[in-house]
Amino acid sequence: MARRNGGFIGTDGLDAPDPPTGVTVSGGADGVASISFTAPTDTGTSAITGFVATASNGVGATGTSSPISVTGLTLGTAATFKAYAINAYGTSAASDPTSSITPAESRGLFMGGEAGGSRINVIQYISVATTGNAQDFGDLTTVTTDSAAVSSSTRAVRGAGGGGDGVDSTVMDYVTTATTGNATDFGDMYDSVQAHCGHGSNTRGIFSGGNVFPNDQNTIAYITIASTGNSTDFGDLTVARQHLAGCSSTTRGVVGGGYSGSTRYDTIDYVTIASTGNATDFGNLAAANRGPSGASSSTRGLFFGGDESGLTNEIQYITIASTGNAADFGDLSSNRYYTAALSNSVRGVVGGGNDESVGRANIIEYVTIATTGNTTDFGDLLAANYVTTGTCNSHGGL
Repeated sequence: MARRNGGFIGTDGLDAPDPPTGVTVSGGADGVASISFTAPTDTGTSAITGFVATASNGVGATGTSSPISVTGLTLGTAATFKAYAINAYGTSAASDPTSSITPAESRGLFMGGEAGGSRINVIQYISVATTGNAQDFGDLTTVTTDSAAVSSSTRAVRGAGGGGDGVDSTVMDYVTTATTGNATDFGDMYDSVQAHCGHGSNTRGIFSGGNVFPNDQNTIAYITIASTGNSTDFGDLTVARQHLAGCSSTTRGVVGGGYSGSTRYDTIDYVTIASTGNATDFGNLAAANRGPSGASSSTRGLFFGGDESGLTNEIQYITIASTGNAADFGDLSSNRYYTAALSNSVRGVVGGGNDESVGRANIIEYVTIATTGNTTDFGDLLAANYVTTGTCNSHGGL
């Protein structure tokens, strides 16, 4: 066959499409990558009927539009991807290859917290796609409670929090998520903030709200995760509050709940991650809530538990791309608050917290984010722990 503008001409003169353009890859967690592309303008002799995305290791998948999800990638082995367009008369030439990614497991981290009556610097990890008890990862540079964490697909950053001897800290530190070991200094938060929340994208981590003793904060600050350095001002929340929860899509960060003084809030705010500016009203939680935790896929955000004038086991959800009030999702196994939540693209996982019946809890449980329902047991933390913080290398913002 002869080439025609990247497509092929058959012997009967009928031709296949040009290849897709602008092909990019994202993800890679648990051997799953998302291939995005633009359909060719020249469709050949007939309309395009589908597309194929293939990895350099030979696995591939088909679809009728962008993006296409390719599964079965080998963890730890780098891969690039190409896309093809198909019509009734054949398959296009290959697109230009994407950049390389190295698939890795979805690894969730729990950082710091309070265990056995003491603030700790312990980092624990789980494989989000499986079940089982948390394992030791390494240590933060300082002990911390009431901290917040953000992550890219390769790096997790812990930002400030309550420090040792009751002295709050400005310290930010980071780890490479795929490699166990101790944290390294990243820079400093704008002030010694605690009881804030983290959310963001693969490139930008955002820290919202919290308390700089004695004042609750409406400050939103951000970092560039791949670099190191101090936080930069982003804007302001609609109301100052602490012990709020955050979640993200690739473009939007959402925070919900929290309290200030004796007032609990049902407020949900959002920001556009790639820009800077003040938060905008999103809607409301089912009730004013102190101390929920948050997690998300790229489309759905979850809020777990909290204190609604009494501890609750309620799980609520929102559709991140829209606005509106949270809806009922299901229940935790017990009433508790000050838990830590994290997620990959499929599962939301919540661990620890203060349980209404037993006090400090070591339980880890999970839900499937796309399907409403109650939690299922996942395993246990290394010890009963509350006011820890969680993050994952494949959360909804990536």
